[in-house]
Amino acid sequence: MSVDIGIVGLPQSGRSTIFRALTGSGYQAQESLTGKAVAHVGIARVPEPRLQGLADILHPQKIVPATARYTDIGVSVKDLAAGKGGGSAQAGLLSQLSNVDAIINVVRAFRDDSIPHIEGSLDVARDITNMGLELIFSDLKMLERRLERLAESLKGARASERQGLLREEELLLRIKKNLENETPVRSMALIAEESKAIAGFQFLTAKPLLIVVNIGEEELPQAASIEAELIPKYSRQGSHAVAVCGKVEMELAQMTENEARALHAEFGIVECGADRIIRSSYELLGLITFFTIASGEVRAWAIPRGTEAVRAAGKIHSDMERGFIRAEVISYDNLAECGSLAQAKKKGLLRLEGKSYVMQDGDVVTFLFNV
Repeated sequence: MSVDIGIVGLPQSGRSTIFRALTGSGYQAQESLTGKAVAHVGIARVPEPRLQGLADILHPQKIVPATARYTDIGVSVKDLAAGKGGGSAQAGLLSQLSNVDAIINVVRAFRDDSIPHIEGSLDVARDITNMGLELIFSDLKMLERRLERLAESLKGARASERQGLLREEELLLRIKKNLENETPVRSMALIAEESKAIAGFQFLTAKPLLIVVNIGEEELPQAASIEAELIPKYSRQGSHAVAVCGKVEMELAQMTENEARALHAEFGIVECGADRIIRSSYELLGLITFFTIASGEVRAWAIPRGTEAVRAAGKIHSDMERGFIRAEVISYDNLAECGSLAQAKKKGLLRLEGKSYVMQDGDVVTFLFNV
């Protein structure tokens, strides 16, 4: 499973700096028909220390981490929703943002007199609220268009169609009222049937939201206390907040391992901020990691918590899902304790599981299939 995450932020927030910290110095620019770049897309490796543990045990020719795909949205969400600038490029960029799995909102907390703040002053709470309102505005514009089409459809609807259209209208009007009261979709008390009914709309405020507060270098020693203040205010169902220094993280992304270790020591960094952002994104999305061993390769895969074995096999290849026979499974902890697959088999820790087995975080799996 490839995880898609969109990055937004007010101008001069350090949004692109965070993007480069996550994905490295290089990126792939997606261009509009006019030749102007409308988004930056990059791939980040998901930090997974258990991969090295498996490599030490199994000695594979290759280890492959799971990846996350980041899209840096370089324009105002509100302007995109309002259609300012027009053209297919603008519509395409809004569509890209609508199709991501989660959103990162980069909020400026660093001081730099050479880079004026768009509002004239630093205010993290205000900027978080303003971006939240931009996302709400985008959802409201989409809702209004859908409600207009529903009203037209109801005029000529047959009796058999009318009830379904009225139910949809009632649900959308309720969501619209909540949005107008500045309540994001992720915070609304929707039952499972209602959530399923609106899934196709891809509301921006329904997506998990990670608030990344971009602090200055001088604030790094206080990063933990800054984060401790943010979490009670902004970490709730479907949202979370972290504090990182984008400038330092971008420098780390371009360093060798030894250079990065020295900088970690200089600033007292225990865990790389980019890794924390990726890990927090995974937690928000409810993802777990399992590992496969095949053809001299150990690979990490990301799947939603609660995924059954047959579906997990399908994430690797559709043939595996179609011809699934069984899965040979051992937990990473058990394998690490045994030190080898042969010893794990001897102890009876390698299990055979069927299609309905619910995958667990850290499972090491070999899928058997026939097509």
